[in-house]
Amino acid sequence: MKSALLRLREAREAISPTEREIADYLLQHPEDVIDLSIHELAKRTFSSPSTIIRMCHRIGFEGFKEFRKAITYEMAIRRQNKEAEQKEITRSDSLEDIVEKITYKNIMSLEDTKNLLDTETLEKCVELVRGARMVLLFGMGASLCAAKDAYLKFLRLNKPCVINEDWHSQLLQARNTSREDLGIVISYSGSTVEVIECMKAMRENHTPIIAITRCISSPVSELADYKLYTTANESTFRTGAMSSRISQLNIIDILYTAFANREYERCLEQLSRTHIRKPPLTPKVSETPK
Repeated sequence: MKSALLRLREAREAISPTEREIADYLLQHPEDVIDLSIHELAKRTFSSPSTIIRMCHRIGFEGFKEFRKAITYEMAIRRQNKEAEQKEITRSDSLEDIVEKITYKNIMSLEDTKNLLDTETLEKCVELVRGARMVLLFGMGASLCAAKDAYLKFLRLNKPCVINEDWHSQLLQARNTSREDLGIVISYSGSTVEVIECMKAMRENHTPIIAITRCISSPVSELADYKLYTTANESTFRTGAMSSRISQLNIIDILYTAFANREYERCLEQLSRTHIRKPPLTPKVSETPK
């Protein structure tokens, strides 16, 4: 991920005076850009949207949207670093402390992931799911749990999908794809070797790929056609992949719900048809006193 604030500081003396005014405002109030539209930012900096876009181009961004996403990510990292010490799990923590800290980390992970979500990219991903002949899911370790959740959700809606648990089966699955299929890969690190091999196989078959991964430059990000970014506020016990899993499940819930919303009537009928009804609990018969 490009460092927006660092690039602004480095380029400050080389840009025009008007662009410098915008840069100074953003360096002093970086949190503002997360919620401001380009027109609102132009009004606050007494500039114009075209000047803001030009400034973004000068420091290596395609436009204001990519620039804002980069600052959102930086602010999330800053907040994580600032709060990491007091929110990290320690040996002396009570159960109440653990409940508070883990819940806080999960909430922050969801908030940061929401801020990174690009609605235009999400819209394209939803349409890819709708048009795919088959949705193929990939993930290893903890990410496989999130992939299984996606599988069960799409299965309820009768969307053809497949998942395999071992890597060899996933690789064969990837090699048998076509351009009419869709691959959804889940990797928090973005560098899972097994997932990368599957992605390469799908690329050879011209199969579109959606990646649910961290917002960093990684092999998974580079191989994917569309990225749905997650962040995580992991504790000392990173091997549990706790808040990263929460972020992944949240993205899957959003993708699933958006897909169902596009085919509202059919999906409602399908959910009703696939609902597995449980037998009612039989109340205990009280003993009749003798």
